[in-house]
Amino acid sequence: MSGPATSSKRPSTPKRTRGRPTGAAHVGFDSLLRGARQVFARQGYEATSVREIARVAGVDPALMAHHFGSKEGLWTAVVGQLAAQLTPLIETLRQLRGSRMSQVERLRQALILYVDFLFENPDIGMFFSTAATEQGDRLDLLMERLVRPYRDAFLPLLTDAIAAGKLKRHDPDLLEVMIVNAINNTVSYSHLLARFSNLPAEPEKFKQGVLDIALAMFQ
Repeated sequence: MSGPATSSKRPSTPKRTRGRPTGAAHVGFDSLLRGARQVFARQGYEATSVREIARVAGVDPALMAHHFGSKEGLWTAVVGQLAAQLTPLIETLRQLRGSRMSQVERLRQALILYVDFLFENPDIGMFFSTAATEQGDRLDLLMERLVRPYRDAFLPLLTDAIAAGKLKRHDPDLLEVMIVNAINNTVSYSHLLARFSNLPAEPEKFKQGVLDIALAMFQ
């Protein structure tokens, strides 16, 4: 008695739906955004293509389109990721204002936290410097999601110290901008410093140097 007939036909391979991710679809969503952030930081929005970001991330451009829809959507998602990373720091600064520490010690702690944050995410300052040249909706988004929330948390620490006579009287808005930008640019553009200093090649020593000089501003 013969056994059941078997079909020689192989199961058909499902066709890939147009626009669906291929290849390295395993790449994490956050990793894609970090890669995009690095390219946007180096080249700016207009000079950057989604295809180039996909190449740097090692994924099919369809994956980028699938996740973000457009370059504008990708840029917006990068800003959203940065805002999420910045939120814990902002919350800590708000809590510092209500602490029992002196006004100067609160500022010291705020600077320590900020320098730590930038050394963990060195491309953030470069992204911000490049993105700050934008106009219109992108600049508005940058201000609303990143600049204003941090400023609103850090500025009261400055004004409290000035009001208590612990700092020399300066315009607090100007002082905040100069401090933040000085730290941002020093950390993010360390490759320029590396042309004439060995400090960037020694991360811990470099970090301590940045912090020491930042703290000296309040002595």
